[in-house]
Amino acid sequence: MFLQQCVSCGKQFPQDQFLYTCPDCGDLKGTIDIIYDLTAIKNSLTISSLKATAENSILRYAPLLPVDINHSIFRLKIGMTPLFEAPDLAKKQGIAGLYIKDDSYNPSLSLKDRATVISIQKAKELGYRIVATASTGNAAASLACLGAHFGMPVIIFVPESIPPAKLVQLQIYGASIILIKANYDRAFDICREVCTSKGWFNRSTGINPFNLEGKKTVAFEICEQMNFDLPDLVFIPVGDGCIISGIWKGFKDFYQLGLIDRLPRLIACQAAGSPAVYNAFTDHKTEPETVNAKTIADSISVDLPRDGVKALRALKESDGDAVLISDQEILATQQELAAGQGIFCEPSAAAAYAGMHKYRKLNKLNSDDRVLILLTGSGMKDLAAAEKGIKKKVQITVDPKKDDIYQKLKAL
Repeated sequence: MFLQQCVSCGKQFPQDQFLYTCPDCGDLKGTIDIIYDLTAIKNSLTISSLKATAENSILRYAPLLPVDINHSIFRLKIGMTPLFEAPDLAKKQGIAGLYIKDDSYNPSLSLKDRATVISIQKAKELGYRIVATASTGNAAASLACLGAHFGMPVIIFVPESIPPAKLVQLQIYGASIILIKANYDRAFDICREVCTSKGWFNRSTGINPFNLEGKKTVAFEICEQMNFDLPDLVFIPVGDGCIISGIWKGFKDFYQLGLIDRLPRLIACQAAGSPAVYNAFTDHKTEPETVNAKTIADSISVDLPRDGVKALRALKESDGDAVLISDQEILATQQELAAGQGIFCEPSAAAAYAGMHKYRKLNKLNSDDRVLILLTGSGMKDLAAAEKGIKKKVQITVDPKKDDIYQKLKAL
């Protein structure tokens, strides 16, 4: 059981009254929080019960999910992605510990699967026959992938600038694609209008409160995988604001259940070309204003963050901070992670690591800090962007009929 509550006015709505946003506060100020009776859950979700369960997906957190698990459609494994320590990077940064949570191991290669599976399950429970979304690529690929798996027709609204690899993902999964000759924000508005007119379920970030409930499970996993001893800071790429909002809700849920005894600080990492949340945070505002977004990190390129109010709330409540990084810094750290750790993430995910770099340069990291970097998507989704960041190609060309390969090898 849960209630729905407006993030701004606090008005509550019952579980059976499905709302995208508060009718009084509107789309931006009136995004919805899902509120659980944590007192009732406290006895059924404990450290002991988590250690005892054989479930190895986000379903292990069933009491904190707003879906009917008894009639679950989950079959693909979503969640329990790797988290590992990188002591060499910690030493390089001059900090006590550095941990990497890599969510590119989900079925469609991004964190967005956590949200999508909850949204599709909820759509089925509510009797919807079609699910649609607006996306720059990752949410679209996620919906196309899981829609195909669960037999749910999906319609995707994407800007024409979508990276080719992400477009191929949509096509190979057989999704119905609507390319918008405009940016993501316009695609979002068109999707909202069409869903309302057609009676489709709108999975779009920010407008759909159930997305955040799926995304918060990454925080639950971080708690478990770090043996409930959380890092001091968590660096998170931020565009629409839903991921950072979800992570904060996940940490708070576990804190209120008594599963962890402290909360980390969240650091919002934004591309300099898409700084809406950063601007609002540094100006001490409670909601972001529209910017003209342009960055190579397409997944966090947003004019107006639709979950900006919740993102700013998360930063304030966590005593967090925000940092801007350039496209050049993003591409440089993308290659650093790939060549140094064997982790190939997309530019928007690399923004988290780039943000940590920038934070250290600003002398905001302490030598005893333990830091976690959240990587949200695979670099295979945007090979063209990755190629722009390659500084040195270590390769030779050999003609096996004419060349002495051993002589050529000396050049490496």
